[in-house]
Amino acid sequence: MLHLASRSPRRAELLARLGLDFGVIDLDLPEQRGADEAPADYVRRVAREKAGAGLLRVVAVPGAVVLGADTEVILDDEVFGKPADATVAAAMLRRLSGRMHEVVTAVSVVSAGRELQAVSRSEVTVAPLGDDDIARYLATGEWQGKAGAYAIQGRFEAHIAHLSGSYSGVMGLPLHETVGLLRQFGLPA
Repeated sequence: MLHLASRSPRRAELLARLGLDFGVIDLDLPEQRGADEAPADYVRRVAREKAGAGLLRVVAVPGAVVLGADTEVILDDEVFGKPADATVAAAMLRRLSGRMHEVVTAVSVVSAGRELQAVSRSEVTVAPLGDDDIARYLATGEWQGKAGAYAIQGRFEAHIAHLSGSYSGVMGLPLHETVGLLRQFGLPA
């Protein structure tokens, strides 16, 4: 049985697109980047930790397979996590305005005797944003709980000037990489 170790409705929606039955494990793990930890290493570690913590919850289930993922927005070697409030979100959006940034999503799949991981890297260019653009977007509330203070699949998509990489990866679960991992675990993705 496949289990998604995530509270993200976007990840559940994306995984459902593959036509697989899966359970959801609600985890709330601290996500803190180490002082000398490279951004991509941080994303990979958090995905591994989520999958591992999820496996601990279902280890008694025969054949349990757990998928954990993490997505972060990275600009100038700084990880833009989920903003604490609208002021922090506005500051993030101002910094992303008119610039290209990287979105890294790591996917870890684990079972009792195996662990595999894949990483998706995408480059996203945000069009220049004025204060009115930012205020209108913040008023939607879509920024809440989103790395980098935006959801590409929502209203913010109108501000994406260019995307090179995986759209589903920027949403939170790169489907191409996920299918490859699940097939290695014998799941018919």
